[in-house]
Amino acid sequence: MENMVIDEKFWRQRNVFVSGGPGLLGSTLIRQLLQKKAHIIALVRDHMHSSPFFQESMDRQCTLVKGGLEDYHTVERALNEYEVDTVFHLGAQTIVQTAIRSPLSTFESNIKGSWNILEACRQSKMVQRVVVASSDKAYGTQKVLPYTEETPVEGEHPYDVSKSCTDLLARSYHKTYGLPVGVTRCGNFYGPGDLNWNRIIPGTIRSLFFNERPVIRSDGTYIRDYIYIEDGADGNIALAKNLHRPEIKGHAFNLSTANKITVLELVKKIMQLYGNNHEPVILNEANGEIKHQYLSSEKARTLLNWTPKHSTDDALIKTISWYKEYLQKHA
Repeated sequence: MENMVIDEKFWRQRNVFVSGGPGLLGSTLIRQLLQKKAHIIALVRDHMHSSPFFQESMDRQCTLVKGGLEDYHTVERALNEYEVDTVFHLGAQTIVQTAIRSPLSTFESNIKGSWNILEACRQSKMVQRVVVASSDKAYGTQKVLPYTEETPVEGEHPYDVSKSCTDLLARSYHKTYGLPVGVTRCGNFYGPGDLNWNRIIPGTIRSLFFNERPVIRSDGTYIRDYIYIEDGADGNIALAKNLHRPEIKGHAFNLSTANKITVLELVKKIMQLYGNNHEPVILNEANGEIKHQYLSSEKARTLLNWTPKHSTDDALIKTISWYKEYLQKHA
């Protein structure tokens, strides 16, 4: 209880800028920060009606800045006009297959958008801490697993490259200008509010809801590291709170449950928890994706005192329950 009080005092009335507010991570992080009494300034490009940000009326509790990451002057104006103290740069084009189909728009959003945020923070006289969301994809394909923060960032495909660039840009702004930046590298997010049905967890649950066979794009043997969205948001907030420490500033932190699993194993676990057993359709059509990815988050556990609060089974049960309720209303 004492830690909760200290945490709320830290964020109370603090001016916090969040890019990507309507996204899965943005919505979850904003919900947590509103509970801590922070004042949120959210950069919003599109009015995504299905997003929890709008569904739960979080937009009415925030200051909204209309615009995209690609517009430097909008970002710069927002940081200065609203006297922003803390920045969470979460906005990005996050779908791997979309990046393969449309690399230029992904690079515009993810790379140019990141340097715009970082430069605006550098020019600001008020910003005290900046958290930049990278990804496990930034590491690219590596022979030695799990990824640690010492693993080089070597993305190869468009989305992976965009996150490698974001990662490098963030740390270069600390190294060159002393900007108080921290980088988070997370596994695959999942949880309530994710309506990207081409992702394996939402897609599988929706198939089961309609009594259909789940579809796996790959051959099912791809290994991934999944993290519940509440834990991911909590990890980003923990990093922000610690950015005053010299050993934290300029560093990247993996956020992971350390629970690697193949796509086929994950689908079978979801079917078991759902209580609906269908033989998956395995397309074996995935291309431009890394075969095996999983993270060590020992650094975050040691230096940030961060650990995920949810087991995989508990988080999946909560997630399945949310989708059942959502689909009953909207199907």
